[in-house]
Amino acid sequence: MDSDYSAIHAYAEAYSSSEPILLNTINRETHAEVHGAKMISGHLQGRILATFSHMIRPRRILEIGTYTGYSALCLAEGLTEDGILYTVDIDKNLEARVKGYFESSGKAHQIRYYIGPALEIVPKINEKFDLIFIDADKKNYTQYYELSLEKLNPHGFIIVDNVLWKGKVCETENQLTKDKYTQTIIDFNNRVHNDSRTDNVLFPIRDGLMVIRKK
Repeated sequence: MDSDYSAIHAYAEAYSSSEPILLNTINRETHAEVHGAKMISGHLQGRILATFSHMIRPRRILEIGTYTGYSALCLAEGLTEDGILYTVDIDKNLEARVKGYFESSGKAHQIRYYIGPALEIVPKINEKFDLIFIDADKKNYTQYYELSLEKLNPHGFIIVDNVLWKGKVCETENQLTKDKYTQTIIDFNNRVHNDSRTDNVLFPIRDGLMVIRKK
């Protein structure tokens, strides 16, 4: 994040609604106690996810990539009264922590939390979704996308994180050949952008949010 963007990000965060107390706690504890804390959605992106959810008012949400539960709780803010959020993560070591956060939120009765490979678990969930958030291992992004489209209601939305990949998607071809993950994200972005089944817009927020609407 360059200095100009950092200043803009800080300004945008300062002029956005503050984090709810529990989310602020999750943010602080994740950075202090959990490996890979940069993966957390954080204040600004979290408020954006919550706002999307409030706008859509989803009855069913799917999240692929729970991490410490921050984004799940942001997305759950906009659920209908009878709504349910399904969230899937591979990391069993975080299970007790995440369940504790969900219990503290008062939203645990609306959250179904699964541990294991999403490509095995999601096909077994007998639901159609209004909103899907993908923030997991990048090598499987295309598979997650195709699976999500199958599970998404018409006119539903998919939001995909990290589609700017620290700005590396804009680097020259010679630089790209040295980084297979950057090429994976570029290939994914091209696939989405050229998909006749959907409309999309890429938001340059943090590491990039691709917002996709199923036609």
